[in-house]
Parts: sequence; structure tokens; C-alpha cells
Amino acid sequence: MPTVYWRALDRFTDIVSEHPGRAAVIHAEGRTRAGLPDYRQLTYTELDAWSDTIAERFLAAGVGPGVRTIVLVRPGPELYAVLYGLFKIGAVPVVIDPGMGLFKMLRCLRAADAEAFVGVTEAQALRIVFRAYFRKVRVAVTVGRSWWQGPTLESWGRTPASALPEREPAPDDEPLLIAYTTGSTGPAKAVVLTHGNLAAMIDQVDAAREHVAPETSLITAPVAGILELLLGSRCVLPPLIPSKVGATDPAHVVDAVERFQVRTMFASPAVLIPLLDHIRRTGAALPSIRSVYSGGAPVPDSCIAGLREVLPTDARVYSGYGATEALPMATIESRELLGELVAQAHTGHGVCVGAPALHVRARIIPITDDPLPDWSDVEGRGGLAGPLGIGELVVSGPNVSTRYFWPPTADRVGKIADDEVIWHRTGDLAWLDDAGRIRFCGRKSQRLETARGPMFTVQVEQVFNTVAGVARTALVGVGTRGEQVPVLCVELAPGADRDAVERELRGRRDEFDITKPVTEFLFHPRFPVDIRHNAKIGRERLTVWADKQLGQGAS
Repeated sequence: MPTVYWRALDRFTDIVSEHPGRAAVIHAEGRTRAGLPDYRQLTYTELDAWSDTIAERFLAAGVGPGVRTIVLVRPGPELYAVLYGLFKIGAVPVVIDPGMGLFKMLRCLRAADAEAFVGVTEAQALRIVFRAYFRKVRVAVTVGRSWWQGPTLESWGRTPASALPEREPAPDDEPLLIAYTTGSTGPAKAVVLTHGNLAAMIDQVDAAREHVAPETSLITAPVAGILELLLGSRCVLPPLIPSKVGATDPAHVVDAVERFQVRTMFASPAVLIPLLDHIRRTGAALPSIRSVYSGGAPVPDSCIAGLREVLPTDARVYSGYGATEALPMATIESRELLGELVAQAHTGHGVCVGAPALHVRARIIPITDDPLPDWSDVEGRGGLAGPLGIGELVVSGPNVSTRYFWPPTADRVGKIADDEVIWHRTGDLAWLDDAGRIRFCGRKSQRLETARGPMFTVQVEQVFNTVAGVARTALVGVGTRGEQVPVLCVELAPGADRDAVERELRGRRDEFDITKPVTEFLFHPRFPVDIRHNAKIGRERLTVWADKQLGQGAS
């Protein structure tokens, strides 16, 4: 039987043939005499040969099409070589954020039921100590030094012994990758991303940049690197800690952009906000930048406006909206967003995240926590929400995952069958405006049920975030659902006067009907955030904190 592979890799093969010496991955390694990161380069030809070697070795070890393979490797050339090697033989990488917590991660990895394991030294030590969670693993490869029996990635070398055996592309509905959600707003789930899903993402990224060659891209999210390499980009990886992306030194980002003439940047708000502050403080210029793509959490409009001021006038700043199950769902460029749409968000209309991405369809359904396995179940609840009605956003499209691998109940809760179409329930509350754009109002699981009716987090917070001295706010509900007390948690900007800010917040509250129910204002030193992007506010943890504060008589 021929070995299957991911059809999109044909793009990679073409790039290797046309530009064999082009740098593929430019990664930080060590420091220069000036104390800045030093970089090494891996060409497309070298990455192709290295991934071929990994594919060859795995095939020899009995790892082939459909074999789930846990990958716990830090962002860098090794990660892309391993992933591309697995894609070339149809094996299915399983990727996860270690920062979700040890035992939550172990539970998720046990559910993956994997037969192969590729990990850094610390990950392999974890596998050995908690061997009961990895009973089916029969092939284990260490990235780095190994203190036990078994191969290392280095021992495999980077040159294949021979060409890969006869191959044919796998069908679009075959699993290509299993990626876990972070579990930051609910239980972590194993998302099946198919060959067709990832191929559609490449087309969407290409279309978003109007089919202009990417040239050099700065990458802080691994999935962006997977796609950019298939478009021929030189991918620059600045030094960062995956679980602390927000701690990335903005001076290192500026250095990388200047040194390699980066044209495109992929980063979360946790990277962009400190970068903007650094540029304003130092006067650094980034003349090579032509586009910035942000995602992972809503980007403050003040950050988008600030980037427009410091970047070249023809640069485009995109705010992306998506999820592990559907990436991207929508994008909006700064010139469309700034102005009327921002003003509307500040008066309670929700954050405009743009029109649905290429070939993505969006609908709004009534708010419910119940399963809706079939579209007839949606219609039984009144069908679609009415004009300007806030409900749960559901999406479908070629890039949208149609199934989960785990837990077994996830599909029933998270998917809706509509004949041949599968709709993904995003768990986000939104409405669609007359232009078909999505107006995001908050997470369904974080909505408040008060005696005066429901309240939606982001919709309310945007009203308060305009107050001078406020860094950000978070609306939480304390008490029994149906009688929850709305509490606004506030993180102050540096140097802000707390009493003055509170007076302004109370005055702002009285201007809008949607904010009038808020009676409690609590000031928090630093909001908890998610692991993956260091930007999504941990409202669940803030709820517990607020409950304790109110119980102690705080005001």
C-alpha cells in the first residue's frame, strides 16, 4: 500500500525546487556580543531533507498513516521538521499546551491513545514517571539529550538513506492533526483537524494578504509557521517562552524585524501591546512591516490605533478572530475597524471582528446550554435569532473542524448536523449586522443571569474600557444564577488614581441601560490570563476572587 501524505506539501516541494537555498526557519540561538539574540538559519532544502529523514525513521519503526503521535517540542526548527515528517507519512501529530497544568495535560494525553511520542528531555521524563498514562506508546524519540534507552532526534541525522516510498495524497476528510483547546473557558477538548481543514487555512491566509508573496514573517504562534512555510515565507522565530508569550522582550522583536527586514508579523495582543509601548518609548521604527496579524484574544482598539501611528502608512493591521476548531473565522483591517465601529463598541454594540473569512458561513442561534445535535433542534427553539438579536455564533466552512476526538460527548454538545453540513457551536455570543459582520459580545459560559435579565461580558466591558486610567475591565457575576450580582473588576493603568477612576466608572455606568445593573466595582492588581496567548481574561478565577472580596465587605 502506498504511503499517504498531505496534498498541501506539494507546495513545499515546489518551493524547494524553485528556491533551494532560501531560508525557511530563522531561529534564535545564543546571544551576540551586544547581548541580543543570535540566529541560525535552516534552508528549505535542509528542512525538506530533515523531515524526509524523520519520516523514513518513523516508517521503519512502524509509525505510518493514522498513527497518533504526541509532539511535545518547543517552537523551533525541530518542531517543524517533526511535524512535516509526520505529515509526509500520514501520521497524526497530537499537540497540546503544557501550561494547562500537569494533571489536566496528562489526562488529555492519555485520552489521545497515542502509539508514538516525540518530546524534549523533560517531556520524556514525564512519560517515564507517569508511564501508566502512555501505555500504548511503542516508539519514543527525544529532542535533546536522552538519559535512557531510545533514539534521539539528533541520532537520526538529517539526511535520508533513500527516497520515501510511493505516496499518494490522503482524502481531505482524513485526520491531519489533533490539537487540544486550552480549557481556559471550559474542559479541554481534542479537536480533529483534517487534511482539508489545514489546506483551506493556507488558502485563507493567502487570500487575506491578497496573494502577495509573504517574503519574511515573524512568528510567535507555531500554527502560523506551518502555514507560512507552505507559502514560501522565511519564518523568523524570536526567543520566547510558549507559556509566557507576554514576557517576550519587545526589544528582541524590534531587533528581529530590523535585522531580517520582516514584512509580516503574527502575534497575540500580549506581544503587540508591550511592543507598541516600547516603540513609543524608544522611537524605534519598523519600516519593513507591511502587515500585522493578531489573534488569540480581542485586540484593544487603542493598540490597533497606536500601531497605525507608529507603522508605515501603507501597513495593514488585521485583528483576527478564531478558535482551535475554526481558524480563522473572521478578520478585520484597522482602516475598517477604527472610527464608527469602535464608537459603536464603546456604546454597547459589541466588538466588530469582521466579516466571515473566505468560504466561512455564520449564523446566530438562540442561547442555550443544551445539546442541539440536529438543525431541527435549532428550529424547534425558534430557529435563528432575529435581526440584531444576540445569540450563539455557529460557523461552517472548509477550515472548520467537524468533529472531536475526545471527550466522547463533545460532538453532541459542540456540533449541529444540517444534512451534509456540520455547524460548529463556537460558544461565543454575537449578532450579525446588516453588512454580515460579526459583533462579538462575550463567551456563552461567562454570561451573567441577573434578576434583571442576561448580561454579556465583552458588550458591557467595552463601555467601561473608555474611562481614562483603566487598563481593562472584566464583568463577573457573583451569586446564584438567575440572581447574580454584576461586578465590574478593574485593572488600573500605571499611575492612575483609583478614586478618580471609580467616580468616572460610576458616571459612565449611568449613561447606558446595559451597564446600569452594575453596582459593585472591585480593583484587581493584575488579571489572570490564559496560557496560550497570555491575553484572554480568566473571568472564572476573577469570579471566585470577587465573591471572596464581597464576602469580606469590599466595595
